[in-house]
Amino acid sequence: NMFEHVLKTNDSLKFAVLTGCMRISKESIFTGLNNFEINSIVDIEHEEGFGFTDAEVMQMLKYYHCTNRYSDIKEWYDGYHFGNADIYCPWDVINHIDRIKDDPNARPEAYWINTSGNDLVKRFVNRADKTTRDEMERLIAGESVEKEICLELTYDEIDQSIDNLWSALLLIGYLTWVGKPVNSVYRLALPNRAVREIYITRIQEWSKEKEG
Repeated sequence: NMFEHVLKTNDSLKFAVLTGCMRISKESIFTGLNNFEINSIVDIEHEEGFGFTDAEVMQMLKYYHCTNRYSDIKEWYDGYHFGNADIYCPWDVINHIDRIKDDPNARPEAYWINTSGNDLVKRFVNRADKTTRDEMERLIAGESVEKEICLELTYDEIDQSIDNLWSALLLIGYLTWVGKPVNSVYRLALPNRAVREIYITRIQEWSKEKEG
């Protein structure tokens, strides 16, 4: 009801943008708010608008006279795909460049870990069976796995199955895809070292809880 009054029947509003990782609900012709134009991670339109491109990262490094750290930043924070564009995580890049401009010897770290509880990864690890744990080990080792992905997934559907959790991890940024999808089957991989550290941390926590 709130979105209907704010966005659809509001005569004072000309244009609106809703941002997020997943859809809030599945709209239909019978809902109070419908007919969205959706731009997901696979769409080409606005593909370079969700993070930094390689050229933009290099421009920042040149500005702060630290181009020698390019390889570290690429290894830790690159690897996301939007449409046909390769994108760096902007939060990680900004935070790390802010550190190394003052401390040239500062080592990369997963700044993104501190922005949320990473609850989704924890739920995924807790629900994993042996097959899924083996697949996680392959991901951490730098390999990829193939999964059927639902891009129309909503928040209330995440915990309905382990397959939905795979889709959510891709949509939220804990996974990326490699190559071209075939129908709805994607080849998934970890995007970078920063995300890899998140998985390792959560798996270690899970192991300690099991041992306790």
